[in-house]
Amino acid sequence: MANNNQPQISSVTSETLQEKIRQLLPSQQGFGFDLMAQNVIVPIIDLTEAAENSVLRKDLQEALGLGVTHNQIAGGTTTIQNSTGFWRIFGNVTWRGSLTNEEARIEVTDGFSTTVNYELNILGSGSPTNDNKSASYDFIVFLAAGQSVVGVSSSAVLTLNVTSRQIADVSGNLTEPQGF
Repeated sequence: MANNNQPQISSVTSETLQEKIRQLLPSQQGFGFDLMAQNVIVPIIDLTEAAENSVLRKDLQEALGLGVTHNQIAGGTTTIQNSTGFWRIFGNVTWRGSLTNEEARIEVTDGFSTTVNYELNILGSGSPTNDNKSASYDFIVFLAAGQSVVGVSSSAVLTLNVTSRQIADVSGNLTEPQGF
């Protein structure tokens, strides 16, 4: 009499699944074995984050610490970052008083062409005010070799506060917080 309680194992021939395994587990690419399936319940350990080179949740991986750079730009132009990779750029623009036709910008440039990533234009009437005003921003930029992020403020009383932190290198490998 045959025992039907034996596990049954069969090959899985899905190219889509094979490709995902190669993507998630690059160290397994040379083995060449087919994926196998069985009719036995097996406990699963999810190694996806470790296989993708990330041991932290996204919010923790982007944590701030000693590895951030802060710039305060008022009435001028300053290079914020010029290293390759993915950068989180965030902060605020503050101003007080009567401003007319002033602007604050954050741009990515390679020295020949420029893309404005954030711009605040103040088109006020010039009437005096002592109210403090501000606007916030938060975005991610990618810098290739030879590119930089630049902050521009057209007035000494229009302050661009910029904090930046690298979140991944130029190849897309996540950058953990400094000291982790």
